[in-house]
Amino acid sequence: MIGSDYSNGNSLIHLEGVTKVFLTDEVETHALSGIHLDLRKGEYLSIAGPSGCGKSTLLSILGLLDTPSDGSYVLNGKPVEKLKTSERARIRNREIGFIFQAFNLIGDLTVYENVELPLTYRGMSSAERKRRTQEALEKVGMSHRMKHYPAQLSGGQQQRVAVARALAGEPLILLADEPTGNLDSANGEAVMELLRDLHRQGATICMVTHDPRYTQFADRIVHLFDGRIVDETVPQA
Repeated sequence: MIGSDYSNGNSLIHLEGVTKVFLTDEVETHALSGIHLDLRKGEYLSIAGPSGCGKSTLLSILGLLDTPSDGSYVLNGKPVEKLKTSERARIRNREIGFIFQAFNLIGDLTVYENVELPLTYRGMSSAERKRRTQEALEKVGMSHRMKHYPAQLSGGQQQRVAVARALAGEPLILLADEPTGNLDSANGEAVMELLRDLHRQGATICMVTHDPRYTQFADRIVHLFDGRIVDETVPQA
């Protein structure tokens, strides 16, 4: 069965028969149909496919931003598809790091404050927040810009800050939704190299991209079409 080959005790994410149906004006839109997927700890997975195939919907479900209409989702050994909103928010804050196409930085906060902000919701000491924020900015090569504001940075630099914000929470998994979509080719390559370095250091990454150049950075590529996984491939070395 496509998508189920990696099911074992080392599985961080396990989806079984996940379906997502959107109802609008009495019209049913099947965004996802019968998704079976396993992601192992330390793996770099790329989700590829044409526009409208369900990539972002699948990533939203993986990131607990949306719920499946049917099927089961086990994250780190725990079923999460039916959790209350408050519990989903807690898991998102502590266990999942998001990297968005649009960066989603807050304009009137400095680089340092943008990275630190999610940590303030954890009741963490100021010393621990400082340590994590500084380490994350150092990892992405942006510690020298920590007092700058987003408007003072290039697009590539803003995305590096967004990656640092995701890293500071020390998540189980990084979810990247078209992380190079708003970048030119040079900055896009630099961000992809950064993600590859993080993976080599042990990060688990799941990335959605429509760019075939960047799917090759992953260990495994899942191909979506019309809401179904139609193929899995392993990039050529």
